Amino acid sequence: MQITVVLPTYNEAENLPRLVSALFVLPLDLRILVVDDNSPDGTGDIAEALKERYPGRVDVLHRPRKAGLGPAYLAGFQQALQTQPDAIAQMDSDFSHPVEALPQMAAQLEAGADVVLGSRYVPGGKLDERWPLWRKALSTFGNFYARSILRIPVRDVTGGYRLWRSTALAQLPLQRVRANGYVFQVEMAYLAHKKGLRMVEIPIYFTERRWGQSKMSFRIQVEAALGVWELLWRYRDL
Repeated sequence: MQITVVLPTYNEAENLPRLVSALFVLPLDLRILVVDDNSPDGTGDIAEALKERYPGRVDVLHRPRKAGLGPAYLAGFQQALQTQPDAIAQMDSDFSHPVEALPQMAAQLEAGADVVLGSRYVPGGKLDERWPLWRKALSTFGNFYARSILRIPVRDVTGGYRLWRSTALAQLPLQRVRANGYVFQVEMAYLAHKKGLRMVEIPIYFTERRWGQSKMSFRIQVEAALGVWELLWRYRDL
């Protein structure tokens, strides 16, 4: 199974080389597409250097400015689909998603799943103990809130660690996706459910980033929660 990993980056100069090295150690046929939003810390240049170091295995999509997580992923998905891999993975570039879980996710895809979700909220899944209590509570409630309103039959609809069968991802109306921030993950899970895709969750330990600064904030999570209601209206025809 050939997998393209889409990595959106903004100021991930410390993390990107380490992450690429960790991914290429895995017993998988991987290619990596870095989608960089003109990072002022030089992440885009580092990505180009990695492209030269790993010819044919790393590609870089440069965007002119920081324009949000959702548009970055959509641009990456569209470019990745053109190369016709068997599957497309999405994950954060800050080591919050366990690299070592990807082979298990690939095995679930080969067993018949359309999309595999790395889940913090199924048995065995866990949030970083270093998170403050308010952040854990907000994450847990926001997840419950979103999946309850949208009736999505998975436990973790806000997580960003996913592996899509390419033919399944191509079925989604990506041109209609408008979410810009973290509600993008909810929107994609909702579309997968509405299109009848088989979604499987595996437990992961979600850790705080190792290097650099977190881009998550209270405001971002509140915006994601409010955006859930808009999804009900937008996709009422599906």
